[in-house]
Amino acid sequence: MTLDDLRLQIDSIDNTLLELYNERMELVHQVGELKNTTGSPIYRPEREQAILNRLKSQNTGKLTNAAIDALFLEMFAVARNLELPEGVAFLGPEASFTHQAAESKFGAMSTYLPISSIEGIFREVEKGTAKFGVIPIENSSNGIVSDTINGLDEYNLSIIAEVIIDVHFAFATLNENYKKVKRIYSKDIAFGQCRKFLQDLGLDDVELVPVESTAKAAKLASEDESTAALCPSIAAKLYNLPIRFSNVEDNTNNRTRFFVISNFKNASSGDDKTSMLVKLSNEAGSLVNFLNHFEQAELSLTKIKSHIVGGESLFFIEFNGHQDDVKVKPILEKLSSEVKVLGSYVKETDDI
Repeated sequence: MTLDDLRLQIDSIDNTLLELYNERMELVHQVGELKNTTGSPIYRPEREQAILNRLKSQNTGKLTNAAIDALFLEMFAVARNLELPEGVAFLGPEASFTHQAAESKFGAMSTYLPISSIEGIFREVEKGTAKFGVIPIENSSNGIVSDTINGLDEYNLSIIAEVIIDVHFAFATLNENYKKVKRIYSKDIAFGQCRKFLQDLGLDDVELVPVESTAKAAKLASEDESTAALCPSIAAKLYNLPIRFSNVEDNTNNRTRFFVISNFKNASSGDDKTSMLVKLSNEAGSLVNFLNHFEQAELSLTKIKSHIVGGESLFFIEFNGHQDDVKVKPILEKLSSEVKVLGSYVKETDDI
């Protein structure tokens, strides 16, 4: 078979795919019309995960699981945006790690709204300016993000999905001689995550200037050759800032977990995680008594983190299961005065 013959076969398959895509979009449109009559949300993370799981279990070809995710998640995003273009608010600016997390979940076609603060994301989603918000909740090196916990406590929005991405920093500067750099821009926590690199290159005495985001750091460094940025590679490329060193973070397994928030509740997917905030009395043994309810029901708690909000102590707790599961619902109802359920969503990982 010649190269031209193979290309003709590929063209024929592409034509068939186009017909099938349009046929699928027509069915999605009909589903959307039905949902509009009931007020149900277009985006159903648990439904999308079920489709991906089914396809992966049936796959016998050359596509990897990651390739199936990439192809079908983008198709899901296209379908949603054809039905009802909905804004996705993220911690900006463009090319930030939060932007990358948002695109990995909602695809390239969605409308993205860069917001300057985590609280601003909560506020705009609650107002309806954006249907979804993407916010960082924790980093494997720096722990829980306090502003996100504060927002989850203050606003009545639900966590509908989690996203985990690997976090890699580049050292980027216009200056070909990095030793001539006088100032380095980045987000404050990035300096701590790249401390050993800065020490090894003798840059620990250079002025470190914290800015709102690593993407803004790249923009600032692109305007002055005496400066550099610790930033994502994608941000450096966006601002035509030469990357001098890649993957400069101290921890090569550096990961950040993000939440997707909105104004609806997920149905069960069969493999869920639930997050909640718990406020307990200051009496001795109150935490142990609280946790005993879950132990007796044989529920696996995957995270317990203490936190202070407005001078009041609370716990950020997660467990495997959905809030409406038969053995979970009675416990949450019994403890309703102490618990704020933040949301149940498809589990992406046990922890980072």
